[in-house]
Amino acid sequence: MDSTIILAAIGVLLAGMIVFSLALSIRTYLRFRGERLVSCPETHNPAAVHVNVGKAARKAFLGKQQVRLDQCSRWPERQGCGQECLAQVHADPEHCLVWNIVADWYKGKSCAYCQKPFLEMHWHERHPALLSPDRVAKQWNEIPPETLPEVFQTHLPVCWDCYIAETFRRQNPDRVLDRAWERGAAGEYVPKEEAEPASNGKTVN
Repeated sequence: MDSTIILAAIGVLLAGMIVFSLALSIRTYLRFRGERLVSCPETHNPAAVHVNVGKAARKAFLGKQQVRLDQCSRWPERQGCGQECLAQVHADPEHCLVWNIVADWYKGKSCAYCQKPFLEMHWHERHPALLSPDRVAKQWNEIPPETLPEVFQTHLPVCWDCYIAETFRRQNPDRVLDRAWERGAAGEYVPKEEAEPASNGKTVN
């Protein structure tokens, strides 16, 4: 009877250790997943980095902490660096996450075309775009992350719907009919009514 109790206690202890280790592993994975922007300690310019979250999670399960990069926008030229930038990731992993940086930039802004305000952004679909000074729009995830801080200073925000419409317009100019627009009662953009002939032969707007 005593041996059964001891074995049961050992089993419970082992199960608890496994659950605890698994929780640490999952927490590490969630904490360090995703691409991040850091200030390169060598150049002091933005660099896009990615943590080897798979290895970090495995090490955490074994009770070890080993967080290393597996991608950097300065590699392969500087792949042998000491990865001192990881101190920034450890200090505030959420603040340097590219997705959070992008979401914060769009927050409170309105589309350059339709003036619709940006509300909740979705990670996996309908990425908003950025309009360059030469009027070319690109989705934000098509732009190298390390250049985003500079791009944000010169580009305008564009919603996904307007990005699709403007891209079609740019690629198919012969299939698009341009119309004049004006503001509606709610501030939205609506097509202007075409001039109608008046009874005296003149046109009215």
